[in-house]
Amino acid sequence: MPATETIEPRRSVKHFDPAHQLSEEEIARLIALAKLAPSSFNMQNYRFVLVRDPELRKKIRAVAWDQSQVTDASLLIILCADLNAHLKNPQRYWAHAPQEVQDILVPALTPFYDGKPLLIRDEAMRSTGFAGMTLMLAARDMGYDSCPMIGFDAEAVSKLIRLPEGHALSFILAIGKQTKPVWPRGERLSDSEVVIRDRFTS
Repeated sequence: MPATETIEPRRSVKHFDPAHQLSEEEIARLIALAKLAPSSFNMQNYRFVLVRDPELRKKIRAVAWDQSQVTDASLLIILCADLNAHLKNPQRYWAHAPQEVQDILVPALTPFYDGKPLLIRDEAMRSTGFAGMTLMLAARDMGYDSCPMIGFDAEAVSKLIRLPEGHALSFILAIGKQTKPVWPRGERLSDSEVVIRDRFTS
């Protein structure tokens, strides 16, 4: 399927068929594709929490504005990131590369992030954003719909999934079979507002 045929019909769906289930093969395929998303220094600092327990889903829904997609979607993924990925055996991220490439990138990785908590968190959000968009497009290509969500109590969800120290919660993604039409797509802002040529004018 051409990329445009995946991108253009993708919408944030709110109503899913609670009876539909994704196969283990479909879930594995989605994750395999998501892992192809880019990440700085190839750290792959994204983490995918697949919430399969119905009772846990109900608890998450209770702290997510009672949004039905939390319990009704075929698959609920909480995207998180390991904030210490740059410290964890960084040579493994480039073990596949020629030695001359390893000699440049491996020593540069840890110092690039060390002592820069804002950069580390920004990188966590970038990586999970890339991976999440990849998941949404992969799901659409497989005939499924999705809904990225930030409407939840992040602290409460972190406790429910036992998010480890040194990790950041990014957003929740619901994937499944749509049951109701979505609202018409909102008008896109004009290019004159969102496209800047070379630099902002003062």
